[in-house]
Amino acid sequence: MRRWLPFVLALLLAACANVQRMSGEQIVNERLAVTVSQDWNKVSDPWDVDPYDTWTREGIPLDHLRFWGGVRPGQTLMTKPALFSRAPDAKAPRVPTFRPGLPPEKLVSLFEELYATAGTVTITKMEPAVFVGQKGVRFEFTLARRRDDLTMQGVGWVAVRPDATYGEELYAATFVAPKLSFFDRLLPMAEAVVKTARVKG
Repeated sequence: MRRWLPFVLALLLAACANVQRMSGEQIVNERLAVTVSQDWNKVSDPWDVDPYDTWTREGIPLDHLRFWGGVRPGQTLMTKPALFSRAPDAKAPRVPTFRPGLPPEKLVSLFEELYATAGTVTITKMEPAVFVGQKGVRFEFTLARRRDDLTMQGVGWVAVRPDATYGEELYAATFVAPKLSFFDRLLPMAEAVVKTARVKG
């Protein structure tokens, strides 16, 4: 019972969230536009405001597709991690913060830090890619999720775009789902949305 308590708590918290069916063109942070051809569900927490949009097909915490649009230097990629996602005696994790001039491997490290608040992260692949029309990086990773011992598979895209006002802005997307069954089935749907990503205006 103790093993399943964190999972049940996560489901209860998810039940408190607002869920909205998404289709057609969607705008993230007034900066990133994507087009949805298959229905996704946007999940928002009324008690907290994260700097990214979270979508799901099968429901949180089974899978999620996240988008960051126009993160400026000095801004964090997440709010303070939930306490139940960490061991009681663990030190407070570092909150990943975007800084200008980061090389590709350091950009990926931001997301490694982000997902490490939920478990053990292993980056398994990095390669050049184009995202929102900019040269960036695509990366793959695994996440051994702490709260339920579930092994998750993840993929991400990140690129930095020059900005006349702020110098640089970060754009990114990640998709995560259980390694067995869910990831391979849902990845093509996530990639179809990511391929449409573009900077608004």
